[in-house]
Amino acid sequence: MSTTLFRTIQPNHFTLLGTALFRTRRTTRHISVRCLNQTATTQEPKPSSQPRTAPKNHGSNKLDEILRDYEAVIGIETHVQLSTSTKAFCSCPNSYGSHPNTSICPVCMGLPGALPVLSSKVVDFGVRLGLALNCELSLKSKFDRKQYFYPDLPKGYQISQFDIPIASGGYVDVDIPLEFGGGHRRFGITRVHMEEDAGKLLHSDSGDYSQVDLNRAGVPLLEIVSEPDMRSGIEAAEYGSEMQRIVRYLGVSNGNMQEGSLRCDVNISIRPIGQAEFGTKVEIKNLNAFSAMSRAIDYEITRQALLYNQGQADQIVTETRLWDEGAQKTVTMRKKEGLADYRYFPEPDLPEVILAQEYVDSIRASLPELPEAKRRRYEDMGLGIQDVLFIANDVSVAEYFDEVISKGADVKSAANWLMSDIAAYLKNEELSINDVKLTPQELAELIAAIKDETISGKIGKQILFELLAKGGTVQGLIKEKDLVQITDPVEIEKMIMKVISESPKQLEQYRSGKTKLQGFFAGQVMKMSKGKANPALLNKILLEKLNAKE
Repeated sequence: MSTTLFRTIQPNHFTLLGTALFRTRRTTRHISVRCLNQTATTQEPKPSSQPRTAPKNHGSNKLDEILRDYEAVIGIETHVQLSTSTKAFCSCPNSYGSHPNTSICPVCMGLPGALPVLSSKVVDFGVRLGLALNCELSLKSKFDRKQYFYPDLPKGYQISQFDIPIASGGYVDVDIPLEFGGGHRRFGITRVHMEEDAGKLLHSDSGDYSQVDLNRAGVPLLEIVSEPDMRSGIEAAEYGSEMQRIVRYLGVSNGNMQEGSLRCDVNISIRPIGQAEFGTKVEIKNLNAFSAMSRAIDYEITRQALLYNQGQADQIVTETRLWDEGAQKTVTMRKKEGLADYRYFPEPDLPEVILAQEYVDSIRASLPELPEAKRRRYEDMGLGIQDVLFIANDVSVAEYFDEVISKGADVKSAANWLMSDIAAYLKNEELSINDVKLTPQELAELIAAIKDETISGKIGKQILFELLAKGGTVQGLIKEKDLVQITDPVEIEKMIMKVISESPKQLEQYRSGKTKLQGFFAGQVMKMSKGKANPALLNKILLEKLNAKE
């Protein structure tokens, strides 16, 4: 295992005394910042939830016309907040939603004399993610101090990794959904490095002041830096979705963008077609959904291209811009700092992180099947790409599906049930697959009962929804409700003849050419049989009787 010094101390819980860290009146150029105490009421606005995949381009015709002359170059920095029980360098709990400034101590606040001690779990997760992204691991890496001032950065620097990250030189494979053109893409991964998070500012409704919550300060992060390999908002959004899937499959993070557990900063530039040099890079922040990422990138491509066309390319400057969801445009936040502004130097209070090869090999052997491998396996089973993308998107759904087919269920039937009736039920009831009472074993039993014609597909749906809501067994419900399908042709013929004899007017209309009335007769027989008549046998005999000469 790693030979770096891991946490062995348990510092006492520390809370701020007093109600304010800073409190000054706001002028036109200055903002007062105060620390939240337990009576603070200002809350961050809750971002909207993100869809599973990015939408189609807004204004795509205009964008396509622009891209005839220009090529977009896009890279993404993804910050993954790790699902550890404690922070990166102290034993404060890592718990989202805690009351402001209650999960802090001298270490994560950077008070004089407090020393950081690295959590071994952060290293473990860093190695797992590096391997999952096909990176080369650094068996010897180190931490650095990234210096910058911001009110929510209590130490005045961030512990990060600079020149020797834990992993580098990898790639990730992504499948683009058919509605966005389809196909496979491979995007390079420049590096994965360990670092700590900053706190967060909560801005007052009046705009007179901002409040500081330091609970998040010191929470462990893994930052994934991509190569500038993406060329459209759709590709970037699908890359982000794949990062979310991977960290969830690995169990290193819940990946919830609403909580800030996964945050994507997009670097984008454009250049004339055929030009080798990159254009001026602009960073976009405040992206809380993959759909927003796609729209923000397409807007920024358009904005920069229009400046090029107007001979104002020099107005594209290196800066950080925010995505304004209401206005559907990017706006300037601040001029971008360069590496020189951060004044990196090695972290003197932490030793090198040295990994033994045996430690790395043991983690490699424990990795789960990842989304890309799962998608290829499902394709080899004969599933179409849309089925594959739906099932593999959620690790819980994929595990449920795998268990269903392991019980002998037909692969395509299992996929159809999951993607149609079960998916609709989960959406309507606002549940996850882990919340339903239908076990994989019973779904396999249901599929088998329909396949061997013990019950009809219609009755199968009735059983499905009862099992989803209340649980139980397929065979138990069939026996309890007397749902066994009627497959005796003599019994079905008797019911058909009774319906025909009671519907002389409809029979005359059918025989005069209104053949769509076959559905009426079939429906009446099904009603008489309480849905138990075998549909194929029913329609076969019904056609014979309806078309018989008097």
